[in-house]
Amino acid sequence: MATPNSNNPRPARPVLKQRLSSASFLQDHEQYKAPVFQNLGDVLRQPGDTLSTPLVLNSNPIKPNPEKVADSGIVHSIFNHEASDLPPGTPKLVATIFYKSSSPINPYVHPDISLQANPGDKLPPPVVPEGSAPTVDMEKIPREPPAPEPEPLDHLYGRFVSQLCLASFLQTLESLSTPYQRTYTSHRCLDQEAQPRVVEVTFWPPPNPEYLTFADLQKHESIWRFEREWNVEVVFQRESVFRRFKRLAVFDMDSTLIQNEVIDEIAKFVGVEKEVSEITARAMNGELDFSASLKARVSLLKGVPADVFDRLKSIVTISPGARELCSALKVLGFKLAVLSGGFQPLTEWLAKELGIDYAFANHLEVDPITQTLTGNLLPTFPIIDAAQKRALLRSIAAENSISISQTMSVGDGANDLLMLNTAGLGVAWHAKSKVQLEAPTRLNGPSLVDILYLLGLTKDEIEELTAVADSKKI
Repeated sequence: MATPNSNNPRPARPVLKQRLSSASFLQDHEQYKAPVFQNLGDVLRQPGDTLSTPLVLNSNPIKPNPEKVADSGIVHSIFNHEASDLPPGTPKLVATIFYKSSSPINPYVHPDISLQANPGDKLPPPVVPEGSAPTVDMEKIPREPPAPEPEPLDHLYGRFVSQLCLASFLQTLESLSTPYQRTYTSHRCLDQEAQPRVVEVTFWPPPNPEYLTFADLQKHESIWRFEREWNVEVVFQRESVFRRFKRLAVFDMDSTLIQNEVIDEIAKFVGVEKEVSEITARAMNGELDFSASLKARVSLLKGVPADVFDRLKSIVTISPGARELCSALKVLGFKLAVLSGGFQPLTEWLAKELGIDYAFANHLEVDPITQTLTGNLLPTFPIIDAAQKRALLRSIAAENSISISQTMSVGDGANDLLMLNTAGLGVAWHAKSKVQLEAPTRLNGPSLVDILYLLGLTKDEIEELTAVADSKKI
């Protein structure tokens, strides 16, 4: 039998070189691991023993360090930090992450980090989140119940876009089921560096559309799960000059620029609020034809005094951030329009209040003798339904020589879906469940000013714009 040749040593096993691992975005985020200052003796002790150092019970033992997300200026990659071999002009995508501070998944702070919580307190059971299904009633869901909710992590790691939240998002992007490719990302905080609520992440190249289209990316299950875990909303956009420099914004009125449904308010005058509200809710969720439902609701308003709109002005509540949003857009040179399925008198009044250039709504017929509503619409004016809103968006853009890619639209009802999907940026704002599922973008923040972050503006820039608007008395 042949003996091993001692002069020919066995080849060394391959080793993952440092240069292959050092560029990992996970290693870039090693700073998130906070040192543990407690030793085993501090935790395991006999009854009656006293601690030399008090055990801190109201802090998170893995609190991020440092405790803020700063604009990195770093391009994160799972590959080497070598010169990119991507061709010039490689497309980029922008993801704007909003922490939902006004609606935490768990209204109770986790017992581990709260002095107010008792050790026996339990987190509330998971529920079907609003906007993730046509109904939140488990008995009415027409298919298998949704999978259990992921454990919300914001109550553990911070009620803002934390460093761990950002790292989780980057890892989610890397894990999407697309052919393996180099992915580069960078981020910046739009509102504040310490505990930011809004963070913008740019990554490139985008997923190969043959495997994952942009529309599918926006509604990808992994992205949805990330949103639920960290209590955030993610808005994807293609990065281009037209994302940052738009010129036309069109808005729905009811439940968008104002918090009221005008037709429901009018119905209170004749005691048919319940009947009208039920039809309105079904129409806005896409369960009824809008034009037919509008005529049915208007017929119930017969006999209402024609001056009802003057009375309504005192009870109409303009949505938070609507004035600031419109003022900032006007300073930027935008043309603004309100396209409402409501009624013309109140729409024109709101347009003057907010400095809006165009106002289109439905026209009610008035009896000239009794000066009351007849219960009919004026036949000489078109009904402002979904198709008409889309047509008006296109015609206003054409009138001002504005390309569709430089337009944005904001609405909440099913009759807004066509214009939301037509505009360069369509935002479903606190929308009905069906609209949140079908709109290209959805936001449920505390203020309409959040829409300005989608244009890449920072908080300081937004404040500068509103200050200029105030000085001009727009």
